[in-house]
Amino acid sequence: MTITSNIECSAVNPLIAGSDAPFGTMPLSVLTASDYEQGVLEGIRLQNQEIESICRQRSVPTFENTVVALDRSGEVLNRSVLALSNLESAMGDTTLMNALARVTPALSEHSTDMMLNECLWNRIRQVYENREADKSLSPEDLRLIEKTYRSFVHSGANLTGEEREKFRKLSAELSDLNVRFSQNVTNAMKDPARRMWLKESDLSGIPESIKSAYRAAAAETLAEEGKQDDESLYLVTIFRPSYGPFMMYSDRRDLRERLYRLNGSTNTSGEFDNMQILKDIANIRLEMARLMGRKNYAEYALELTMAKTPENVMAFLEDLRKAYTAPMHKELDEIQTLARATEGDDFILQPWDYSYWSDKLKNSRYAFNDEDLKPYFELNRTIDGVFGLATKLYGYKFKETDKVDKYHPDVRIYEVYKKDGEMLGLLYADFFYRAGKSPGAWMTEFRAESKDDEGKKTLPLISIVCNFSKPVGKAPVLLTADEVETFLHEFGHALHGLSSEAKYESLSGTNVDHDFVELFSQFNENFLTRKEYLDSFARHYKTGKKIPADLLDRFVKSAQFGAAYSTMRQLGFGYLDMAYHTITEPLRASADIEEFEAAAQAPVKIFEPVSGSVMSPSFGHIFSGGYAAGYYGYKWSEELDADAFAAFKENGIFDQKTAAKFLKMLQSGDTRDAMELYIEFRGKKPTVDALLERDGIK
Repeated sequence: MTITSNIECSAVNPLIAGSDAPFGTMPLSVLTASDYEQGVLEGIRLQNQEIESICRQRSVPTFENTVVALDRSGEVLNRSVLALSNLESAMGDTTLMNALARVTPALSEHSTDMMLNECLWNRIRQVYENREADKSLSPEDLRLIEKTYRSFVHSGANLTGEEREKFRKLSAELSDLNVRFSQNVTNAMKDPARRMWLKESDLSGIPESIKSAYRAAAAETLAEEGKQDDESLYLVTIFRPSYGPFMMYSDRRDLRERLYRLNGSTNTSGEFDNMQILKDIANIRLEMARLMGRKNYAEYALELTMAKTPENVMAFLEDLRKAYTAPMHKELDEIQTLARATEGDDFILQPWDYSYWSDKLKNSRYAFNDEDLKPYFELNRTIDGVFGLATKLYGYKFKETDKVDKYHPDVRIYEVYKKDGEMLGLLYADFFYRAGKSPGAWMTEFRAESKDDEGKKTLPLISIVCNFSKPVGKAPVLLTADEVETFLHEFGHALHGLSSEAKYESLSGTNVDHDFVELFSQFNENFLTRKEYLDSFARHYKTGKKIPADLLDRFVKSAQFGAAYSTMRQLGFGYLDMAYHTITEPLRASADIEEFEAAAQAPVKIFEPVSGSVMSPSFGHIFSGGYAAGYYGYKWSEELDADAFAAFKENGIFDQKTAAKFLKMLQSGDTRDAMELYIEFRGKKPTVDALLERDGIK
């Protein structure tokens, strides 16, 4: 496939030629969209040459000349794709979006060609079939052989004739649809139709700090649109740092409902409509699964996970549904009772009321408000505290550096070291919201860890991206407890990538089962309610005092508040995901997505469905984010993380022996079976008991 571009490339493209910058990093601030395109296309050409060299060999296929050679191929391509996809999400730049859209068909075709290359597949199959006879292979070598073999089988290598070509065509279509879906979600966040322009009189109940952020957003948006600032205007959007506080604090029920409906109708019509795209994605996945001899996509996708089967996933979700349904209804009844004391006996709690009235009930019980903790979570001290968790547990050290080029001035870059001084890698931290940036928070990498035959390590280049509100004037950046939790979560993923000690890139870092990967991020969140941890960094930004004992106690107790509602909401996402990926007949073009959602989530329904509001067309996790038939993994990992943290509670939350065993899991990547690793750490299989106890259910 030939792709042309009218954008000028740099004279020397470091994505292709390599870089002599510190740690082999890329000059991301100066690379152009065409540099990325050129890097991807040249990377495809070079990897094709490498694959051809593997196939042209006359020697008998061996682990080294086939499986290892394949694992170490594609350096230029990997570097270019990771850089482009990371910056496209973090920057939201139109030229990068267009560049990614242009190269996606070529990438999909290349990946499919590689997986359906009969010569390459035959060599891999021979190595796999003869693996037991080669006594020189280490357990990690055998793991790579098995993972490579399973990956090829999963990608259609065993198909023949028309079925093989059909799989190739579907893979290309699916890749293109995934990108379109993702970019529509990102672009819809900037859609003027998703905004509310308000006056001071509309902001009753909103804390001053949030008002300042809304005022700053208005000024910034008007400036971007070339309009004169109007100091009487405030801007509220569906973007999470804007949406969440408004839904929690606004006294204006009419405006909460309006914002809720704006959010619920995202990507349902107009330029960024995903309604038909999501149906096409679900249908193509079904068709691919059928080609592989499976009844549905979930059956096909779950083969490479801890859960293994759709039946196991649904049994897991059902167990949680049974445990949390009654507590959730009890929570809702208590919230509605409080609301009726003010609003009258005919008041019916609606989804746009939950955050507002649950916050009021939480405050009445614990005299705690999310704003109460913000003065103690100044960003710079919180960075020290979050990084300090890795210091306390594993002895890691973090040193901010200016040696490495940044893709945006907001980005901070840190050199990360083991306690013995050996360098682990680099951590890019991109904290602040900016227009066009993809919503949410995530961890990714510019380069994965691996080792050569002499044991020389390729240092990982890891990135975490958040969407915290930028400082207004000279005011400090103060984070909510939820934002600190998000930071801890993504930092856990980062530690997974940084700590990796795998020889092969395919087995390193976060390249583990989807339902295992979230353990390491969610584990970190447990420390947010621990006094001995918070006291190490949480100080009032004005007085320097620690969080008062009574406030911390109220926070800890309030952390359990709403746990049943939160779990049922997550289960709703999991049920919806499984519904799309257990269909056995294609979704019709006329299929009503509102009805589909309502039916899928009926077992865990919290509120009656709201006409015109659906989440599917903006559900990026399952339609473009790699979590198809895998969203249950968040709750699955919660069972793991609660059980794992119970070991720390038993022995001391900074116990070095327990931390050393946990670090071994972090370092192992996918070099061993996930459950085997967990049992080695914990001494037993996980149970849900610790999760139910943490949530106050048991």
